[in-house]
Amino acid sequence: MSRIANCFAELAGKKALIPFITAGDPHPGLTVSLMHGLVDGGADIIELGVPFSDPMADGPVIQRASERALKHKVGLRHVLEMVAEFRRDNATTPVVLMGYLNPLCAMGYTEFASRAKAAGVDGVLTVDCPPEEAVELESALDAHGLDTVFLVAPTTPPSRVAEIAKLARGYVYYVSLKGVTGAGHLDIEDVARKIAALRQQLPLPIGVGFGIRDAATAKAIAAAADAVVVGSRLVQEIEAATPETAREQLTRLVAELKAAIR
Repeated sequence: MSRIANCFAELAGKKALIPFITAGDPHPGLTVSLMHGLVDGGADIIELGVPFSDPMADGPVIQRASERALKHKVGLRHVLEMVAEFRRDNATTPVVLMGYLNPLCAMGYTEFASRAKAAGVDGVLTVDCPPEEAVELESALDAHGLDTVFLVAPTTPPSRVAEIAKLARGYVYYVSLKGVTGAGHLDIEDVARKIAALRQQLPLPIGVGFGIRDAATAKAIAAAADAVVVGSRLVQEIEAATPETAREQLTRLVAELKAAIR
């Protein structure tokens, strides 16, 4: 059983909290400490963003985080080193890399999968890799025991959901809003209806992200979803904090979110 599958099994129906931060933001020397801070607050799974120069699915907050990380020359190899460092003190919390396909292509899928497994990565979510183009990547990840996590949008047709169901492992990330991260207003009832429909096709846990900015919204989403994903709100917290206070503030906010979804 993968670390991700084991995480959901141990939750036994309780809801998972999946916080997102960008590797290297605000400084590469802080990332591992911030990851431990997320766990201290109650994170069940960590999504770690791989900085990219053209993050088309991300709103201004996460775009700025990528820019800050790229100023420090943080690339995919550095991100894998951060995960390996995190694993020296944490062997249980799953880590999912979230990013774009280009850096993986540049490294080569097999080489990437091998390095990611060795570092202690558990899953990979590539924002710009639809299922019809993901077979080669999924094969390389699966060969190394890594889960391929897919996005499902409100506009994803049932035929594509069926393709995702064949390839996805770990969990599926339902994008609750059209557009970029950190934008828009959530219609909780609509999200609940969409998740109920997706459950007819998807055997995996469903996490919901985009637009979850506070404990009340997290609680409402958790009533329908298996996991709540929070990114932009946490990255904003990092942006507003000093390097000395960032970990403490992240831990506090994650603890508030976790308490809300219990």
